[in-house]
Amino acid sequence: MRTEVTSETAKERKTVKTRMLRLGHELGLDSPDPVKNVSTVWRTLAQISTIGMFFIAFIVALYLARPVLLPTVSAFVIGLMLGPISSWFRRLGVPTVMGAVVLWLGVIAFCYAIVALLTTPAVEWIGKGPEIATSIKDKLHVFDHMIASLKSLRDAVLPESDNKGLAIDLASILQPTLIFVTPAVGQVFIFFGTLFFFLLGRARLRHVMIFFFTQREARLRMLKIFNDVEYNLTTYLSVVAVINAVVGIAAFAVAWGVGLPNPLAWGVLAFLLNFIPYIGALMMELVLLVVGLVTFDTLTHAVIAPALFLAFTTLEGHFITPAIMGKRLTLNPLTVFLALIFWTWLWGPVGAFLAVPLLIVALVAINHLFPKSMPELPE
Repeated sequence: MRTEVTSETAKERKTVKTRMLRLGHELGLDSPDPVKNVSTVWRTLAQISTIGMFFIAFIVALYLARPVLLPTVSAFVIGLMLGPISSWFRRLGVPTVMGAVVLWLGVIAFCYAIVALLTTPAVEWIGKGPEIATSIKDKLHVFDHMIASLKSLRDAVLPESDNKGLAIDLASILQPTLIFVTPAVGQVFIFFGTLFFFLLGRARLRHVMIFFFTQREARLRMLKIFNDVEYNLTTYLSVVAVINAVVGIAAFAVAWGVGLPNPLAWGVLAFLLNFIPYIGALMMELVLLVVGLVTFDTLTHAVIAPALFLAFTTLEGHFITPAIMGKRLTLNPLTVFLALIFWTWLWGPVGAFLAVPLLIVALVAINHLFPKSMPELPE
């Protein structure tokens, strides 16, 4: 009896294996083999699921704590960037409190100058929202045929939708951005308070983080991470700031030469937006186009400023910036783009500004914690 059961079981296994092999050949598989240790596979899947749940919970926490984390993280990034300057003050014999106050007041003065230069034009243009929408609609009459075709297609697909034509509500477009860009008083207080105390206790914080570990190797690794983060952030952001200043001057020259109003404001806006890789220059070209459509009578005259700015940013992005930055400060474009998408989705426009600095901090930490053990292959 036992022999018959064993024989039947062997036949069933053989039949199942034959079906699997037949299915593999039908799918174009090459000699599929069954998994030997299924428990190991389930254990690995359980670990991946746990890590995935933690990652999702962490992202949700970052989103919910945005009102506090956004100014705090911004202050830490600015403080790390100013770290080498603070160390230079200490080597000169400047007291720590005085050096922190000087740097803190410098950041306040810079932010106040930016706000003062952009507030008046922003309020003026937002107040002229209906007039701007009407002017843009009149200038874009050359696209009436294409818009009519799209409306016909929409009516064919969605016949019950209301046909309201082309409507542009500038206030509704700018409102979400202004909510992010103009934070509440509490967030401003958190930013400047965190920045001041970070600059004041920077050396103490370094000592606490280093002596938190007991082993000498771990302490040395943490010290190297701190130094490399500060160095790379300062070098990268300083070089980018100089390049963006040139871009801002170019935007001011283009706006002034073409005859756009408030050319200084557009130069400052170009300087700020160029800190956002890829998207910043595109946003500035769109701004120049909208301003040109409102200011000038013809569409041809309106596209001169964005066309000139596009030509300059193309030259800057392909030749000037790579020549200045060099290979050592060049980040992977795909990694930068993905970081930009993630932090913009999570924290809005301010997250777009923080995307590259946070990426630099993460890459420095990862390279120290998981150094390359294999030599690089020749190109």
